[in-house]
Amino acid sequence: MNNMPRQHDSHSRRTFLQTSAVAASIAGISLASNSKVVIAEEEKGKGNITILFQGDSITDAGRNKKESLPNNAAALGRGYPAMVAGELLGTNPAGSFSIYNRGISGNKVPDLKARWQKDCYDVKPDILSVLIGVNDIWHKLNGNYAGTVETYETGYRELLKETQEKLPKTKIIICEPFVLRCGAVRENWFPEFDQRQAVARKLTDEFKLTFVPFQNMFDKAAKVTGPEFWARDGVHPSVAGHMLMAHTWIEAAGL
Repeated sequence: MNNMPRQHDSHSRRTFLQTSAVAASIAGISLASNSKVVIAEEEKGKGNITILFQGDSITDAGRNKKESLPNNAAALGRGYPAMVAGELLGTNPAGSFSIYNRGISGNKVPDLKARWQKDCYDVKPDILSVLIGVNDIWHKLNGNYAGTVETYETGYRELLKETQEKLPKTKIIICEPFVLRCGAVRENWFPEFDQRQAVARKLTDEFKLTFVPFQNMFDKAAKVTGPEFWARDGVHPSVAGHMLMAHTWIEAAGL
């Protein structure tokens, strides 16, 4: 009998060790949130919690926009909102959560504002999660948008202020816009992209919201496997990247 280890066994061990290293690495991430637990334990038992995910193609993740009911697999897409929904719905009693994904590929801050009544206020979420910012610079670099860091900050602030006024009981989660240094992401993205990230953190503090540190998460993960494993084009996460996002989002939300 050949006692040499089979190739796939060796590969499996390497994969396990890499995955364990990533898990250990991201476990130490500081959530940098003013209000990590956005839904208190006593609130969870009071009935259905409506969660709304908003953003661009990273959130959209190929969702079927003809489907509008909550907890619908096609309507949730193939990314982190669907993975969050699977975790929450699979580990909580039926009827505990109504989860919507209203991300739209290509969106920037002004695009969110233009559809906020229908795609946010009308949903009346208990938790609103927003991930926006990468297109605000990517489209600018491609010559298809003229927005600056200042217009990003002004528009985002106006959107959050109005949302808090119209939905005062809604807990808002700001997801940090992120990129990985590979694929479409070049040095000309910086330092402006860093400045937009700083705006997201600034507004989180200003409005006393919850912050999800996606950039820190991906930076740590990329040190273990390289950035392409998590997002080949530097912007759109792989399946593994979306799973990391889902786990980090759930931790930040206190769910």
